[in-house]
Amino acid sequence: MIVGSQKSIDEIWNMVKDFKKVLVFGCNTCVAISHAGGGKEAETIATLLRMRASQEGKSMEVDHTDVMRHCEPEYFEPVMDELKKYDLILSTACGVGVNFLSQRIGKIPVYPGVNTSFYGAVEAPGQFVELCAGCGNCILHLTGGICPVARCSKTLMNGPCGGTNKGKCEIGPEVDCAWYLIVERMKELGTLDKLAEIQPVRNWSTSRDGGPRRVSLEHIRAYEEGEARKSETAGGNK
Repeated sequence: MIVGSQKSIDEIWNMVKDFKKVLVFGCNTCVAISHAGGGKEAETIATLLRMRASQEGKSMEVDHTDVMRHCEPEYFEPVMDELKKYDLILSTACGVGVNFLSQRIGKIPVYPGVNTSFYGAVEAPGQFVELCAGCGNCILHLTGGICPVARCSKTLMNGPCGGTNKGKCEIGPEVDCAWYLIVERMKELGTLDKLAEIQPVRNWSTSRDGGPRRVSLEHIRAYEEGEARKSETAGGNK
């Protein structure tokens, strides 16, 4: 899934304050799971923008709506006529959705309400971990299904650096060494010999740089922990 975080209301306000008629357009798939861009978040942003406009004495109409996805036309085409009634669309989809809608809506600008972070998995409720960098040249068949581009802090292609220590990365004891994980996994699969094949110099033009990132949403984790405690209490009272 694509993970993102909502832009601050100050940043959003500075983007939209000069428009008269704004629609906050929510996306109910990926970024909704990370509580950044779903219908509820779109409604909240719209409310905050109306309050800000009132405080600053600006005449601005701010509405909100949402669809399942911004990255597939079958979802937003049915509401396209409504979208075109506004001066600005503030999309709470990921960057893909903003790009996709911008290409199809004509002269109406589409602005992002979300900072797109990475492709990740749900490691635990409210905690997301980067597993794929979308580099455009997947080599997971050579590395035991573990991505060195996203999960190695140096994106090394031919084994670990000299900083690995007991399975951890030199940047911090809480970060796993991706190549330690790769070697252990390939031992398990019986494919360790594949690592003898030296990978050529990589073409990074389809990728990005940087180490693995995480987003931890404490309010989701706190909610899940609270629900778990309620369940335990209910079970103990039976």
